[in-house]
Amino acid sequence: MSTEPVTKRLPATDRRQQLLETALDLFAQNGFAATTTKEIAAAAGVTEAIIFRHFPSKQDLYSAVLTLKHESGEIPAHVARWQELMDANDDRGLFRAIITKFLTDYRRDPRPHRVLLFAALEGHETALREHRQRAFPVYERLCQYVSRRQSEGAFRSGNPGALILSIVGPAAYYAQATALFGFASGVGDEQMVEEFVQILMKGIQA
Repeated sequence: MSTEPVTKRLPATDRRQQLLETALDLFAQNGFAATTTKEIAAAAGVTEAIIFRHFPSKQDLYSAVLTLKHESGEIPAHVARWQELMDANDDRGLFRAIITKFLTDYRRDPRPHRVLLFAALEGHETALREHRQRAFPVYERLCQYVSRRQSEGAFRSGNPGALILSIVGPAAYYAQATALFGFASGVGDEQMVEEFVQILMKGIQA
């Protein structure tokens, strides 16, 4: 008796999305090295041949998983909103939007963050390099904003990159601690965002 899965026929775009979601689940649970295309195929209810019809290799599938959020247009939309706040010199609004995004991302779907953590632990340099290439232009844009606000006398002098990391770092760690490590702060996300913004503004204002 055949043990091959009975594959339900789906349009190519739907099948590709299904495979990406299934692969995201398994890569987030086990990392790249410990996840096989055979396991992904079994979880998706298809044969490995179906996977390789859409993705030439496991590495190609992994790369596509890592770019899911970028393909959705979600991140460019956030960056566009941040640019509006920068154009208006709305410092509090900008910091609030950045911190809120980090917390919301972890609350809604921690899987992409788990995949990146696995990539770092496994030394998967290709994945990390691709992530840096996407993130660095945003980081540079924010640094340019901080530098401008310093020249205008709104922020105290200092390294712009350090200031940006002081926004992202605490928010990212708090999101990890609560979403991945089970830490219960007893404080709602909205209140925590406002606390972070208040601390930042007191620390950077000229």
